[in-house]
Amino acid sequence: MSKFQECLDTYDKEFGKLKVKYDKKLLTAVAKGCGPSIYNKDASKVASGDKDEMERLKKSFLIKKLGLKDSPKLDEGIAAVVKIMGSSNRNKYRAMFYYLLVKHFRKASVYK
Repeated sequence: MSKFQECLDTYDKEFGKLKVKYDKKLLTAVAKGCGPSIYNKDASKVASGDKDEMERLKKSFLIKKLGLKDSPKLDEGIAAVVKIMGSSNRNKYRAMFYYLLVKHFRKASVYK
């Protein structure tokens, strides 16, 4: 089994724990878009309590990648995803976090 498939299997288990239904094809595309960061223990997870990381995520992913305008709605979207994944959950995998943001902002077309 490839390392990429192992990551997808991990995300499947985590979504199962969260009781979140997801689109496997879209998750696969989002995970590929994350690049090699999904294989790095530290980079593969999002530290939602780190304000600097949340600001980088907003600028590089939401604004640059998804093409959204900077507004309070972006922070609300991030907060919604943190709520879904659980603020105390230490396994906020980057690909899953990004996937949930894509769904929240209805930007799946970016990955088509």
